[in-house]
Amino acid sequence: MIKERTIIGCREPVFLKLGNKKRGFIARIDTGAKTSSLDMQLAVELSHSKILKTKVIKSANGIGLRPVIKVEIILAGKKITSNFTLADRSRMKYKILIGRNILRKEKFLIDPLKKLHKEFKY
Repeated sequence: MIKERTIIGCREPVFLKLGNKKRGFIARIDTGAKTSSLDMQLAVELSHSKILKTKVIKSANGIGLRPVIKVEIILAGKKITSNFTLADRSRMKYKILIGRNILRKEKFLIDPLKKLHKEFKY
């Protein structure tokens, strides 16, 4: 069964495409998060404006309503289009959080011992 899975670590390089721009980031892989999340200011910088819907999200900060957008990313060599909620992640280390909606769909397996390659360039 592992043959069909792509093994990733707790932090992974992600290339994000919003509008006509593409940038690289380090994303936090979070198996406890049901839905992936993106920093709201980052979405604005990358010219994304179409909100698909709003969604009630439970987080460490309580329950809130967040906008949802469709985002195209490249993670572990896979081109993925998925829904992301928008949140204020300005005080957080990672601007992108990859949740179970992507991990399950793309059949990723998480290895907490896997290290981030130091040669990754943003």
